Amino acid sequence: MELRQLRYFTRAKELLNFTEAASQLFISQSTLSQQIKSLEDELGIPLFNRVGKHIYITEAGELFYNYALKCVHLANDGYLLVQDLGNLHTGKLVIGVTFGLKHVLIPAIIEFNKQYPLVQIQVIFGTSTEMAEQLYQFKMDFLLTYDNVVNSNSRQLKYQPLFSSELSLIVSSKSKIAQKNSITLKDLNSLPLALPAQGFSTRRFIDEVFRKNEITPTVSLEINDIPTLLELVEAGSWSSILTRATVSDQKNLVAVPIRGINTLQKAAVVSLKEVYEKQAVKAFLAILMKK
Repeated sequence: MELRQLRYFTRAKELLNFTEAASQLFISQSTLSQQIKSLEDELGIPLFNRVGKHIYITEAGELFYNYALKCVHLANDGYLLVQDLGNLHTGKLVIGVTFGLKHVLIPAIIEFNKQYPLVQIQVIFGTSTEMAEQLYQFKMDFLLTYDNVVNSNSRQLKYQPLFSSELSLIVSSKSKIAQKNSITLKDLNSLPLALPAQGFSTRRFIDEVFRKNEITPTVSLEINDIPTLLELVEAGSWSSILTRATVSDQKNLVAVPIRGINTLQKAAVVSLKEVYEKQAVKAFLAILMKK
């Protein structure tokens, strides 16, 4: 049973004239008759009684008409919905983001909402490991994270660079260290550190830097919530290691450069390769890349 057959049938029933129905459908009368006959054969019962040049709807045709009309209307509604989706008059955007990139996400969301207020946006903060898994399961449209730590060898992922940000020692503005221009990696051995928990992209990068440089600092606190981590650092009992971008909008925290090593992390949009990119994603990324 094909949608076009239902369209042909409903129009013929409404007009009770094959010739006129075919004309309005821009097909030949023979095509209309053949398709309706094929539909009747599939249903196993006549939909029209044919008497000379006249047609009359049967009881089965009368009953079937309501269902056929509903299908036609639903198909039309679906077509309009898809058109609206393409024109960004509806739809949903699911974005995964690490906390350190919220400062680039927020202005992009505000601008996107101004331009496309009917598109729903869902933002999920989490570790890169957690979000990558959701990306693989098609539960997110894309991630904002760091490209050198989210399964960077995966051939399934596509990376679009945003900017680079160096890892720094994050301390309270009241700390004596806040007055320094920089510190060395070995200086970290004498500091009580509070770091993001395992699974965060930055933590994996930090651990790799420690390993390569044979540094074993004192990690006295691990936490899986970056805002809480920053509050604890602000209180003055701990220092942390995060990208400078993470504290770009924090007045009471200072980012002290760590000299002597390459600690640049590259922020990127991470998505799945060979997956249809929705119009909403394209529009959002166009705004994001301009920020």
